[in-house]
Amino acid sequence: MATVLIVDDSRTSRNILKSVLEKGGFRVVGEAANGEEGFLKYRELTPDIVTMDITMPVMNGIESLSLIRRENETAKVVMITAAGQKEKMVEAIKRGAEEFITKPFDENEVLATLKRVLG
Repeated sequence: MATVLIVDDSRTSRNILKSVLEKGGFRVVGEAANGEEGFLKYRELTPDIVTMDITMPVMNGIESLSLIRRENETAKVVMITAAGQKEKMVEAIKRGAEEFITKPFDENEVLATLKRVLG
């Protein structure tokens, strides 16, 4: 069972995502409310995959993605973004994001994307 770290400043988004992932057979090993906390939890938990919101306080998702990829260049990070953040999506791909999921979540898309990234 693949392990997941959810990084999102919205508790509601984290709860929805956690529910979708657990129903889909993933094990959520941790949650973080900003990019800095996400990076520290990544180091501590070394999950198989990270879902990372882009817009967050303290440290945004793109900066956190950069730190995670510097720590582990094979880390699998899927960015979660509101529609209409094309420049940020391009920047995240350049920094090593595997894939994107847009809010609001489509349950099947979320599960299919994570399974595809994990191979």
